[in-house]
Amino acid sequence: MPERNADVADEVPWSDRITPYDEAHFVTYMRLLDAEADGAEWQEAARIVLNRDPVAEPERTRQCWEEHLRRAQWMTTTGYRELFNGVRDTLQ
Repeated sequence: MPERNADVADEVPWSDRITPYDEAHFVTYMRLLDAEADGAEWQEAARIVLNRDPVAEPERTRQCWEEHLRRAQWMTTTGYRELFNGVRDTLQ
């Protein structure tokens, strides 16, 4: 089970496949997507979800938030297919 507050890297290790980093951060991605859907300010989401300080490190925090939100969005449009393929493979 992914941790609620798994350590978040400044940059998401990008891949066309779901990575171990993604697996550890499914909860992080979901929380970011929820915050965006709720209209939360990026600074609040970064502070609460990513454990970053947007006042002390605005550029680093903004980049971290953008990268993780982008990956979360990728998971909802593309990455989820890999999850379903894995489930289908185990059922066969």
